[in-house]
Amino acid sequence: MLRIPFPHSTPEKEGIASAAVAQFATSLESQIQDVHSFILLRHGSVVANGWWSPYAPEYPHMLYSLSKSFTSTAVGIAVAEGFFSIDDPVLPFFADDAPAEVNTHLAAMRVRHLLSMTTGHDEDTWWHMTHCEDGNWIKAFFGVPVVHEPRTHFLYNTGASYMLSAIVQKTTGLKVVDFLKPRLFVPLGIEHHKWDESPQGINLGGIGLSTTTEAIARFGQLHLQKGMWQGQQLIPEEWVEEATAFQVANGEGDYSDWTQGYGYQFWRCRHGAYRGDGAFGQYCVVMPEQDAVLAITGGMALEDMQQPLDFLWEHLLPAMGSEPLDEAVEDQQRLAEKLSSLSLPAVKGNATSSVVSDVSGQTYNVDENVLHIETLCLSLGESGWLRLTTADVEEIIECGYGVWRQSQTRLFNQGNDVEPHSVFASGAWMGDDSFTLVVRLVETPFYHTLVFYFGDDDLMVEMGINLSLESAQKVLLTAQK
Repeated sequence: MLRIPFPHSTPEKEGIASAAVAQFATSLESQIQDVHSFILLRHGSVVANGWWSPYAPEYPHMLYSLSKSFTSTAVGIAVAEGFFSIDDPVLPFFADDAPAEVNTHLAAMRVRHLLSMTTGHDEDTWWHMTHCEDGNWIKAFFGVPVVHEPRTHFLYNTGASYMLSAIVQKTTGLKVVDFLKPRLFVPLGIEHHKWDESPQGINLGGIGLSTTTEAIARFGQLHLQKGMWQGQQLIPEEWVEEATAFQVANGEGDYSDWTQGYGYQFWRCRHGAYRGDGAFGQYCVVMPEQDAVLAITGGMALEDMQQPLDFLWEHLLPAMGSEPLDEAVEDQQRLAEKLSSLSLPAVKGNATSSVVSDVSGQTYNVDENVLHIETLCLSLGESGWLRLTTADVEEIIECGYGVWRQSQTRLFNQGNDVEPHSVFASGAWMGDDSFTLVVRLVETPFYHTLVFYFGDDDLMVEMGINLSLESAQKVLLTAQK
């Protein structure tokens, strides 16, 4: 199918004041540490988009739990095609992995309970699944006690999303990513997508999907259009309505978008909206009453994730009128200048030091470490780079002074990923004997900070990551010439 680009329009033509969009972008930039991109759609047209350099439109981004909403869509399509029903019990799909004793709650668990996070568990099954010794995540899921009657107790449970992915694969014979390719990704024109797998060869379902910001926006627009895309019903309208509707209560209070109810792997929002979202700031917000979609990617702290939604309701929602506005040329120009200049600052410091001639180009032998780095060498001239070697490979990361410089590396890969990924790095001297290097993994929410402390004949490197779902311990490397 021919990929048709989104039409572009001015905010005013679509009933939004450009000044409000600029204020939204300014709030994201000034009050949240790391926003990577956003796209705002109104009436099916792009009215504003921006990427904070070095992030760019072409790079896919890890979606974390926004993946769940894509898994839900796969389930809806599979159900419509007759592969299974959401009222089917879960256990019979995987009878060989059933525990020796099955209590009544586990026996009563249905597919709809996986979808609505009402499986009856008292704890997220994910940790038990990912840490099981035999790699059988399905068996580990069934091994976690189901202590509540399904449907009566909401618990956010990434393991439940994995089980949905497993059911799609079991019944269709295709991994979720392959099942969705001709049914969703190709018709939507989503070309860049990858989904991580478990040791069982099953897409993770609850996390693990990477795709672009525009793909998120297209996914949101598809749901806004009740599953219709270019005259083709990709998702049954009834499923879109059911999946995004209030299915279960998940808290109390009007101040939070995490207490407005839960659908089928979609969160309900304030103001009649709904969304998929993922850790560290990945959002697909659909606003049916305003005929609008907002896609965001980021690398923000978990405690900051309410803020982008607050800015949406504060700046954009009141500015969305039902009729076109008079063109505001000066405001539009200021907005365009703002969006074209978005960037995350490079490392600030000095471009040189009194020890540069002694340490630049020197090879250091690294003591035994968890990263298996054997040697490292820093070139700290006008064209800076960091060269690291392990037993398997040599990596070179380009480094810019006051700017970001791009290179490819596998140094920070997770799991079984062996492909090199784009990174952008910037560095500067913080003192005569210390150099700081920041490496941004632009396909993820993460960046690594490496601080090099130079001695007469030795070197110490402190390595840390900006974000983690667990306690992020810094890695300390010691090395000698």
